[in-house]
Amino acid sequence: MKFFKKSSLAYFFLAFLSMNAYAAKTTYSEDDFLRNFSGKSNSIILEKLGNPDKKEQSVKPTGANTILAGKGQESSKPVNVEMWYYNGRVSYAPKKTYKFTELTFVNGRCMNIAFFNNK
Repeated sequence: MKFFKKSSLAYFFLAFLSMNAYAAKTTYSEDDFLRNFSGKSNSIILEKLGNPDKKEQSVKPTGANTILAGKGQESSKPVNVEMWYYNGRVSYAPKKTYKFTELTFVNGRCMNIAFFNNK
């Protein structure tokens, strides 16, 4: 009987935690999402949206430096470009949400936001 009480208490606690985690996933309208996250740092976005469902790092093509240097457009600073993807966070109609939201960060700032249903 004692084991049953402990296991049911643990089950209740885990169910409560999972409900809170699910409830914390907020859905935004397109305008609200753009207003709240455009130009913000990645730390602010992590605080408000949590960890992304997927991350990608951009890669410079082979030989890109020689092409840019040949045109006189040599960059003095390295640029870090990263894409974060969130699923089901932005609504576009009642009861309809975009499947994917892509946030593009350039040197730690959100510079581009795109909404997709097909990718």
